[in-house]
Order: sequence, then C-alpha cells, then structure tokens
Amino acid sequence: MQGDTPGRQIDRAIGASLKELRQSRKQSARRLAEQSGISAAMISRIENGLVSPSIDTLAALAEALEVPIVSLFREARTDHTDYTLVRHGEGLKSNRISAGHSHEYVNLSLHSRKDLRFQARRVTLLREGGPPPTYVGHGVVFVQALEGQAVYRYGEARFTLSAGDSISVDAELNHGFEDVLTPEFVFLTVQAERP
Repeated sequence: MQGDTPGRQIDRAIGASLKELRQSRKQSARRLAEQSGISAAMISRIENGLVSPSIDTLAALAEALEVPIVSLFREARTDHTDYTLVRHGEGLKSNRISAGHSHEYVNLSLHSRKDLRFQARRVTLLREGGPPPTYVGHGVVFVQALEGQAVYRYGEARFTLSAGDSISVDAELNHGFEDVLTPEFVFLTVQAERP
C-alpha cells in the first residue's frame, strides 16, 4: 500500500487502541473530548489513523481514560516476534559445574528483548552432586518442584519443597537450593528481568 510507512502503521495502531479503550468504557468521542481537552474532531482523526498525535495529546487522552500512556501503543507491533516450542523430552541440554557441584539443566525457553529477559529451565539436582550454588540477581524467579524434595533458601528463610510445591522470589536477595533431600530433585525455574 502506497504511503504505508512504519509511522502510518503506528498512527493506525494508536487510533485502534484509542477507539477500543474509549468504546470499552462506553464513552463517546464528545465525552472524551470534554475530559481530555482534545477536540472531538481530533479524536476522530486519531482513531482513524489520519494524524500523528503528539506525546502531550496522548498523555491527555490516557489520563482521561485512566490508563497508562503505553496502553495507547498496545496495537503497535514489532516487525517480528519469537516463540519457542519444546516438545516432551526436548530442549537444549547443558551441565553446570561450579565449586564442587554440578547439575544438569534443559533450556526450555529464552527470550531477550530490549525491555525484558525471560528464561525457563528444567533442572535436575543430585544429592551426591555437592552443595548447589546460591544466586543473587535481578527480576523475579519462579520455581516449581517436579520430582523429589529439597531445601530452598531465600535470604535467612528456608523452605522444604516437594513435588507440586512452588515459590516465587525477588531475585535481589540470596536464593537457591541448599540441600537435596532425595537422591534426585527436579524442578522448573522461570526468571524474568530487565536486561
């Protein structure tokens, strides 16, 4: 389509988001105009993707709709997205060796974007594998016990996790498995953080 530049695509995406947000709140363009100080005609032009609204205009509309300004960009898409599909028994298998300890893990997912780093792993700890390491990082870590039993340390707290148990922690405090109580302990760990 002629004139279908990335800027025009973003204008249309903003317009679609604005219209959807306004209609979901059962507001007329006239009512939104009164609340935002932006004319109903301008709101119509934005919703139809005919203009590139300024940040001030978007901020006023977002405030009137009581949403974060980023909500007006939710229909804007990047030129690519990634997905990871791992079938049963698959994944990238690795071994980690550190100061008297080794364990096996399978990378199930890794996404690195400019605003987020996300990874998921299935980890197997062996009781005779030596004491597992503890970690300090950023973001949030989620752990779900799949098989066996082990002691998880979070700061000064200790939690015995058995198959089916889960815990999520702020990664900024020392955390990690301290002791494996069964011959083998298998868990899923998911971490999300800003890069």
